[in-house]
Amino acid sequence: MIEIHPDLYIGNEYDYEQTVRHAPRWCVVHACKEPYHRLALRYTGRGAPKDHPEYLFARRGDRLILNLVDAPDPAYIPQVVIDTALEFIDTGLREGNRVLVHCNEGRSRSPGIGLLYLAAYTDRFDGTDFFEAETIFRSIYPPYSPKNGIRGYMMENWETYRDHIWPGPGDRED
Repeated sequence: MIEIHPDLYIGNEYDYEQTVRHAPRWCVVHACKEPYHRLALRYTGRGAPKDHPEYLFARRGDRLILNLVDAPDPAYIPQVVIDTALEFIDTGLREGNRVLVHCNEGRSRSPGIGLLYLAAYTDRFDGTDFFEAETIFRSIYPPYSPKNGIRGYMMENWETYRDHIWPGPGDRED
C-alpha cells in the first residue's frame, strides 16, 4: 500500500483485508469484480445480472464496489465506473478520510484509477502527455503495470481527465 497523494493510497486485496478493513476513517474503492462485487450482489453465475441496478457498481457505506475486470480491451472499461470511482475518492478525501483504492494485485486497475485521479483532481500532470505521466507515476507507485484494457482507456481519455477542472481537494483552485 503506497500513498500517492495526501491520504490517498493504492494497494491490493491483502492491504484491504489486513490493514484497512476494520480500521476507522477509511473509504475504500474495490476496483475488482472478484470477490467484492460478487459478494455484494450475491450472484453465483459468471457475471452479475445485467439488469441489476448495481450492475456497474455498488455502494456499501464507506465502500464503493466496482464491477471491473482487468479486460484486454478498453471498450470493456465503462467511463461511468471510472468517473464514479474518482468522485467517490474526492468525496472521501474532502470529508477528511483516508482512501484506499485496491484491486486484486495492485498493479493495473487500482493504480490506473489513482493516476487518473491525480490527472483530474490535481495539477500534478498539467500539460503532461500520458507517456510522461506514466513515467512520473511509476516513480510514485513502482508496482504500476497496467494491462491493455485499463491502459488503453487511460490513453484514449487522458486529455479529457487531465484538462477537465474538477472540484477537488487536490492542487487545483476551486
